[in-house]
Amino acid sequence: MKVYEKAPAKINLLLDVLHKRDDGYHEVEMIMTMVDLADRLEMEELSRDTIIISSQAGYIPLDEKNLAFQAAKLIKDRYDVRKGVYIHLDKKIPVAAGLAGGSSDAAATLRGLNRLWGLGIPLDELSRLGAELGSDVPYCVTGGTAIARGRGELLEPIGNPPQCWVILAKPPINVSTADVYGRFRASQLSEHPSTAAMVSAIERGSFTYMCAGLGNVLESVTMKLYPEVEQLKESMQKLGAEGVLMSGSGPTVFGLVSKEAKVARIYNGLRGFCKEVYVVRMLT
Repeated sequence: MKVYEKAPAKINLLLDVLHKRDDGYHEVEMIMTMVDLADRLEMEELSRDTIIISSQAGYIPLDEKNLAFQAAKLIKDRYDVRKGVYIHLDKKIPVAAGLAGGSSDAAATLRGLNRLWGLGIPLDELSRLGAELGSDVPYCVTGGTAIARGRGELLEPIGNPPQCWVILAKPPINVSTADVYGRFRASQLSEHPSTAAMVSAIERGSFTYMCAGLGNVLESVTMKLYPEVEQLKESMQKLGAEGVLMSGSGPTVFGLVSKEAKVARIYNGLRGFCKEVYVVRMLT
């Protein structure tokens, strides 16, 4: 028996950091939604008790460093599964890009193995399990559009944002999330993005207000370390994207575009900056 799971990328419409917690993590408030750029996972049961991962991508680890491997091991250990699994990972989401590719792979592994082995684990329990693997994994388990609080594990589903085109552009650099958060100082922020304003824009179905409400407090840190991220954002704005923001800790920048007629011009203009440019839709 084989099962298949799609692991979509996420973007942050809003990312706010409130303060550093006693446990070393940061208290965050984020609004996340998913886009139609996805890895695909194929899982097949093995008779011997082992975990094997393969991928067409030559740049990702296929051992314990891989989040899908960690997810498979966690579910096997926690539910005493004495069977093995072969996972093939068809990688499309850029790595270390602020798009939660690894977290989404882990979430898809949890969902897929729950089905493959008939474990009957409720989605909220899978989500709690995912929190042991990473802050974005609980959201990736459930998907949709949601406010994430705590360190990302406290989720409040909200309505879908107004449909539009999303142009993703990743410059040829990798950013360490831990490094960005380590350099961030909440006390130095002059203002915070408004979660209430973004929720209101989404509820009203207003593309204009959604674009106006975009905000990510980590931009200043990442852009100081990597000026090309700021240059990419400015280029996307000049090319006509109506709302532009860095996703997560970067370096991927996304632009929201309401009219298809603009998409080709923006895409072609960005290709001069970086090879990894994608035109997708929100998964609403």
